[in-house]
Formats: sequence, structure tokens, C-alpha cells
Amino acid sequence: MLHPDTELKFVSKKIGYGVFATKYISRGTLIWVKDELDRIFPKEELSKFSPANLDNFLKYTYRTRTGDYLFCWDLTRYANHSFGPNSMLTSLGFEIAIRDINPGEEITNDYGTLNIIEPFQCAHDPNHERTHVRPDDLTRFYNRWDGQILSVFPSITVVPQPLKKFLTQDLQGRIQLIKDGQDKLPSVLTNYFQT
Repeated sequence: MLHPDTELKFVSKKIGYGVFATKYISRGTLIWVKDELDRIFPKEELSKFSPANLDNFLKYTYRTRTGDYLFCWDLTRYANHSFGPNSMLTSLGFEIAIRDINPGEEITNDYGTLNIIEPFQCAHDPNHERTHVRPDDLTRFYNRWDGQILSVFPSITVVPQPLKKFLTQDLQGRIQLIKDGQDKLPSVLTNYFQT
């Protein structure tokens, strides 16, 4: 489930569409929560797709730590990549804003966290350090991404959370334990699918 204060807008011919904030969203806000409407496709099912549908499928899904594919049922699948994203996928089944997001700003994440299959050159803000997103980015940048998530995690129970109702009671309890220092936030590296 995607944060409700978002909308789909056209970005460019090269990029296509993207997800944009319609209101101010504070750092530490849940941007997306995996819910029961999101569908996981076992990797073995890929052989059942026609070539045309397989292209669409691979474009709008990401691989889980088990190598299966998650298809988000809502506009989340239109979130674009950035090397300087404003949200980050965690190891707990949700994405969190790692900085404040202003109205009209595009919501982005780093596709390096999504177990991509093939490397690609980023069409969106390449920088001096990285020009490509690679399948093994999780193994190379997890420390940085863990730090970004940990820096905003204390805000998670302070800022308004419209998506809180989509978290299980167990996950809400675990978030509180992590925030209180009684449990440790698992590294994003645990999301890595090793082929």
C-alpha cells in the first residue's frame, strides 16, 4: 500500500511516469507497506508468461530475498530510481522516507535494493560515484543504506503514519522494540537474493 498523499504524473518520454507527493511527508514516514493485495509470484512461474507479458512483468516487479517476484497492486510500481533517493526499502517489508519530501517532489528509491537481474545505466541523476545500478549493489552499499534507515527510524513512532493500519500487530511491536533499542533493525543486506 502506497502512502495516500501521492499521485501518478508523467516525468518524461525516456522515464515515463513517476509517483509524486501531493502533501509534505516527514522523514521517518512509511511510504509503502507490503499488504495482502501485493502479489508474490514464485520464480518458477516466469516460464508461463508470454514474451510480451514477461517484459511487463519484469518491468513492474522486484525480486525478494528468495528470488520470487513481488508485484505491487497500486501505483508503487511506478516509483522511479534515484542515486539520491528520498525513500528506502527496509528489511521489514516497508519503505521509509529517509528525508523530508515536499509537495510536488517525486518519490524515489534506489533500485540497487531491489535485486535487479541486469545492470542498467541510470536515466535519472547519475553521479560521480555510481552511473549504473547493478544486481550486487546490496552487497556493496548496504552499510550506507542501513545508516540512512537507522538515522530516521527514531521518528517512525513520532510522525503521522497513515499506513500504520496496514502493519501487522507483530510488526508494530517489533518496530517499537527496535526504536527503544531492545531489538536490532536487520540490515537491508538480508533482502539480497544470491543467484
